[in-house]
Amino acid sequence: MPANTIKLHVAHSYRAPPATIYDAWLNPEIARRFLFATDDGHVVRADIDPRVGGRFIIVDRRPTGDAFHHGVFLELKRPRRIVFCFSVEEHDHNCDRVEIDIEPLGSGSRLTLTHEMCAEWAEYEEKTRQGWTHIIEGLDRELELSASSKRSNPEAGQSAGAMA
Repeated sequence: MPANTIKLHVAHSYRAPPATIYDAWLNPEIARRFLFATDDGHVVRADIDPRVGGRFIIVDRRPTGDAFHHGVFLELKRPRRIVFCFSVEEHDHNCDRVEIDIEPLGSGSRLTLTHEMCAEWAEYEEKTRQGWTHIIEGLDRELELSASSKRSNPEAGQSAGAMA
């Protein structure tokens, strides 16, 4: 990253433990329901290779066209930290850096996301902050729905083999 950067921060508290939060970011079936998903779009592709050097691509089909989100994992320390290089265009050479830190908080956890972006994109800082806030709140909604489903249907958390 160039020396002239902007760092924005968003944070959110969850009832779920750090490992659950961490795993959700790296599981394509869960991530497709909150990561870069917009209210008027539909995630049509969620490929995640959860290893250092592994890549991800999330494609959200929106009324204005497909939005591509690409990244490369730089650091993975389960269950506390995920760092990735991020861009919204496949060939964007000014790849931003995103750090996700997850700390225990009582029986739940607190996620702090830091996005370091080139200062030339300063006019998008607030929109970017709103986007990340939507994402981390979407994760909370997804986890609450999943927990509620498991409470009302205890077998939902078991594998098919365990139920047979």
